[in-house]
Amino acid sequence: MRTPLSFLAALVLLAAPAWAQTGPEEGRFLSNTRQLTFEGKRAGEGYFSPDGNRICFQSEREEGNPFYQIYVLDLLSGDTARVSPGTGKTTCSFFQPGTSRMLFASTHLDPEAAAKQKAELEFRASGKTRRYSWDYDETYEIFSANQDGTDLKRLTNSPGYDAEASYSPDGKQIVFCSMRGAFPAEKRSPEDRARFERDPAYYGDIYLMNADGSDVRRLTTAPGYDGGPFFSPDGQRIIWRHFAESGMVADVFTMKLDGSDKQRVTDFQTMSWAPYFHPSGKYVIFTSNKLGFENFELFIVDAAGTKQPVRVTYTDGFDGLPVFSPDGARLCWTTNRTADKTSQLFLAKWNHEAALAALAAAPPRADYPVKTGELTKEGGSELVLSHGPRTAASSISKESLSRIVHWLAAPEREGRATGTPGAQASAEYLADELKKAGVQPLGESYFLPFEFRAGEKVIDGKNLLKLTTAEPVGEKVFKVHEQYRPLAFTENGEADAEVVFAGYGLSAPEAAGQPRYNSYDGLEVKGKIVLFFRYVPEGVEQARRAHLNRYAGLRYKVMMARERGAVGVLVVTGPNSPGAGEVLAIGNDGSNADSGLPALSIDGQTAEALLAPSGKSLKDLQTGLDTENPHAAGGFVLPKVKVKLAAAVEHLRKTDRNVVGMIKGETDEYVVVGAHYDHLGRGGSSSLAKSGEEKQIHPGADDNASGSAVVLALAREFGRYPYLDHVVIKTPGQPDVVSKQTQRGIIFCFWSGEEMGLLGSAAFVGQPPVPLEKIAAYINFDMVGRLREDKLSMQAVGSSKLWRKELEKRNVAAGFSLALQDDPYLPTDVTSFYPKRIPVLNFFTGAHEDYHRPSDTPDKVNYEGMERIAKFAEAIISDVAYGAERPDYARVEKIEKEGGSRDTLRAYLGSIPDYTQEVKGVKLQGVRGGSPAEKGGLQGGDVIVEFAGQKIANIYDYTYALDAVKIGTPVKITVERGGKRVEVTVTPEARK
Repeated sequence: MRTPLSFLAALVLLAAPAWAQTGPEEGRFLSNTRQLTFEGKRAGEGYFSPDGNRICFQSEREEGNPFYQIYVLDLLSGDTARVSPGTGKTTCSFFQPGTSRMLFASTHLDPEAAAKQKAELEFRASGKTRRYSWDYDETYEIFSANQDGTDLKRLTNSPGYDAEASYSPDGKQIVFCSMRGAFPAEKRSPEDRARFERDPAYYGDIYLMNADGSDVRRLTTAPGYDGGPFFSPDGQRIIWRHFAESGMVADVFTMKLDGSDKQRVTDFQTMSWAPYFHPSGKYVIFTSNKLGFENFELFIVDAAGTKQPVRVTYTDGFDGLPVFSPDGARLCWTTNRTADKTSQLFLAKWNHEAALAALAAAPPRADYPVKTGELTKEGGSELVLSHGPRTAASSISKESLSRIVHWLAAPEREGRATGTPGAQASAEYLADELKKAGVQPLGESYFLPFEFRAGEKVIDGKNLLKLTTAEPVGEKVFKVHEQYRPLAFTENGEADAEVVFAGYGLSAPEAAGQPRYNSYDGLEVKGKIVLFFRYVPEGVEQARRAHLNRYAGLRYKVMMARERGAVGVLVVTGPNSPGAGEVLAIGNDGSNADSGLPALSIDGQTAEALLAPSGKSLKDLQTGLDTENPHAAGGFVLPKVKVKLAAAVEHLRKTDRNVVGMIKGETDEYVVVGAHYDHLGRGGSSSLAKSGEEKQIHPGADDNASGSAVVLALAREFGRYPYLDHVVIKTPGQPDVVSKQTQRGIIFCFWSGEEMGLLGSAAFVGQPPVPLEKIAAYINFDMVGRLREDKLSMQAVGSSKLWRKELEKRNVAAGFSLALQDDPYLPTDVTSFYPKRIPVLNFFTGAHEDYHRPSDTPDKVNYEGMERIAKFAEAIISDVAYGAERPDYARVEKIEKEGGSRDTLRAYLGSIPDYTQEVKGVKLQGVRGGSPAEKGGLQGGDVIVEFAGQKIANIYDYTYALDAVKIGTPVKITVERGGKRVEVTVTPEARK
């Protein structure tokens, strides 16, 4: 660590200064900001090679060593290699100009190095934590080595800390920090010895030596810590930061190589450190906590220190250790602005002209005695990085991706709903394209069929609704379809009973300031047929409506009646509601289970006939309820009325197809690459269509023609080499690398049924065409067509320890601003694979206002972004397919809720329902690692039939029951397992 942070541990919290510089946000100087390193616990201190093509840095990522080691990251290939020995502590690396060597400080020769590593690991395992501070280990010495770690040479051999070293521009001299002046200890006074034990940094000074370690000269002698030195671009001066004796204030200084002409560049009255010259020599960038003790930001100041510093970063936390690329067009720095708040390297484009202009306009430094000439603008060049993972000329292009998306999302496909002609045509198209690409079928055909529940049909002659009342009406039989119709999720059966009116049929608990609402208060419905209104009270405020809407689903209302002993349900749309008096269509709600009792939709006239003996009307009843009038008639038994009903629907089954192709490898292992090609057709229960968009075609350009297009493009690219025995990997500026043909095979899958509950992918793993243990990884693409500001979400990263390393490597050249999410339990096809112990990875560019609407059209897709994503994925798939290392499977325990989750329940159990199985109850596909479900004994394959004493007939019952539990209170769950009923106890946790 070239600028140690030990002083943080010893200081008391300072009040933020009143001074604050106002100005534009980070975009003023920085653009295309992105995270560069991801692997390991933390990383930092990145320094460019003289040609700008590599960065050396320190990172904590070695198994068995909790301390930093030194690595070199190739910015062209993305490869990272360790340079340091791997034992002990290391820090402060730097490339030697004009050679292939570099330097760093290390303690690997310390006889106690291994013991210190073990002690630190044991400390961490104990669960204890310590505030971060830099370790001025007395065994640190400076070494040089080739960039591959060979020919290691020791350059210093002195008691005390030797580190924080850097080369001169000509590579002939080294400037560094050392505490050798404090040794031998016996020469120091007792007071000095005590101070050294308390604050060894106080004795740090700047030294200069030749590149071979000879001719060491001391340049600073003032009390207080001097460290973090670098040469100016012309090699004539040294810049460093000096801490005052108190250790509370630090500023940036420069001096000549003989230690003379010391000049103060900053007078910030705070901790200003980690200075680094811009290659132009015009100005310096540095770190300061001017805006708050723990809020370190980057600032720039003119090289002579004539002006007030100008703020660069505006992100709370730590931004420090900034370094310019040799051409001055990029900035690399260490920051904890990551999602998990750990320090990593970030990279951004630097606006040199904006920096010059800002400094020219900055006010003069008040204590500076003389003004110098004005700064002048000068242009800068941008280093363009390029990398081809398998070939110098990839066939993937934005034009080809656009053609695929436009074909799949064309009006002729009518939204590609599972089982429809549009989906069938899409499957034929994808299979034909795989054949053209040289990708072989996995079996006899490119199609793997699966069966699904496609809807319901009213069974003629077996539905009944008969009213019996006093004269003069007597008996009346109503007409199916015209006056009533069974609901799609009805249980086939009969009921003959009195009728109870239950208002809106709502049962909503008190929450978020909203009072409780229960239509059944004081109402006995056991053994009776319940009549209620659809929707929620029409006259309530928006917040009240939003609260009640959550409990207004017809399935939930029917369940509430069933749980109170009702034997049947009648639903009417009131005269004050949209679609007043209409009989509901028998649509498919995507469920494989019924509601547990017969349920009918009736029209307004039929409902009026039921109410007639009571002297009440639908209009009066609904109007009274719509304003929650406490005096309104909320529930009562209909006098002199009895109803006999029968409901009978046929559950229609259809077959649809996954499209699957394969490239064989040398081994019997595979990498599976997939995306779902189905969408919503003209809407359905999952549609988010706005008023006026109902029943329009939902093209699904982003969801998920975009993902299908990327998978097809990848299949075409990998299919270019199906019969070759080698592949030439070309990297600009480096020798070609010849790789053998795919070590692992690649299976390309296009799923149908995803929108109905991951049906296609679940069918694949349920009856796998290859053994599941032979699948090394599954890589998925779901909604990758809306890349904005280079932000790409990589999900399920926690499923393998390999993913962070791989993403770091390949994103160096790709240049995305990656957001990493560990959770592998996602509402997309990876969730079919992960419970089968298969590492998974999902690409996602984020939700948007066109999601599940007719407005998700091809013209809104970012095809350039898709091309970049596809090439990024190509590199990752190449590494997994060609590499000897198989991705390990990581068991992910409870995951904190991350952005993009569609989960809305407040209680967390960790069960994974299997939506493909038609059973009475809820069958589990698996349970999350470390979850309450796993701790309580639930298992994959269990069928939940009771939850906290409540009957569970379907996933809706289960969802509603889970939402009603009390966090931290154990509940009993009854499951069917292996033909027997088993009771387990599970304690729900709060969903974070």
